Amino acid sequence: MLDALGADQGLTRYVGGAVRDELLDIPVNDIDFATRLRPEEVVARLEQAKIKAVPTGIAHGTITAVADGQPAEITTLRADVSTDGRRATVEFSDDWAADAARRDFTINALYADPQSGEIFDYFGGLDDLRARRVRFIGDPLQRIAEDHLRILRFFRFHARYGRGNPDPAAVEACASCANDLMALSRERIADETIKTLALPDPVATVALMVERGIFAPVLPEITDASRLAALVADEATAFLPADAIRRLASLLPSDPAIADKVAARLKLSKKARKRLAAAADPDCAINRHALAYWNGTETAIDRLLLARRPADAAALVGWPVPRLPITGGKLIRLGMPEGPAVAATLKAIDRRWVAAGFPAGPAFDQLVAEEVSSGGTG
Repeated sequence: MLDALGADQGLTRYVGGAVRDELLDIPVNDIDFATRLRPEEVVARLEQAKIKAVPTGIAHGTITAVADGQPAEITTLRADVSTDGRRATVEFSDDWAADAARRDFTINALYADPQSGEIFDYFGGLDDLRARRVRFIGDPLQRIAEDHLRILRFFRFHARYGRGNPDPAAVEACASCANDLMALSRERIADETIKTLALPDPVATVALMVERGIFAPVLPEITDASRLAALVADEATAFLPADAIRRLASLLPSDPAIADKVAARLKLSKKARKRLAAAADPDCAINRHALAYWNGTETAIDRLLLARRPADAAALVGWPVPRLPITGGKLIRLGMPEGPAVAATLKAIDRRWVAAGFPAGPAFDQLVAEEVSSGGTG
């Protein structure tokens, strides 16, 4: 691929996250290239080299190349012509520094020559990377005006890569522009929020976002990060991985109706919406196994962790939820007449079986016999 894109002639370089993460010696998940080649030439060169080229964002100069099942994004050098905070009109360029100038943070504007490994740094990104400092390129207010999502991205990147207090100028700019988040699609807001909450320990960053009113315009239900702090600690105690949906629940009131409205507003998937509402229900007074049986293991773990019961949550990991070892058909074969009493008896057996701790053998047979004789009213 690199040969096809003229890397040996200085036409194409690694850029952004791939360079940043490689320098930090952490796994590189996404490969991005910047190139002086125009999009149509990128496509032609890739096809000539028998590499699949997908025009994922060709109007903005981006082609996705797929080689050996691995995708890589290749984007022609660009300069912004106009922006409205959500999208930009660009013109193609062959100026590396101009391309770097339109990026968000200095640590994301690093380029690397694929042949020599030489790093090209136009805005002090290497120094910021060494200091683990997230800093906007140029004027933070201008960068945010170009793309309002950069407000949320700043806090996510600080939680992921930053150390100590975040850049004061960036925080002030984000706080002053927080209302601009209302112009963004709820899907973009949800995506950034979920990514932030999925980080190992976003507590300090989220607390700062609450303090500076970042959530207020789009997620006014989030007013306190103390439950998130407790949850992150309890996840660690229980040796359970970070979970963004559970963590979002910790930031919301313990009210399924409110959680459902938030999930709908963020346009979460049906599965995530149902889980968020279930996690927000504070009811977990019954024992952990009964809770898992009636609500599902995932929901039970969510509620137990949110109720500060990490040991109980950990005990459910890998627990095989039992199935009631009797059916309505078997009750009829035992002599019960068909009709509503069968369903009522089955429900009564189910409730007693769970309350008794899922007994088997003679104890279960005795339980069944008692309920059959009473028609489910015993």
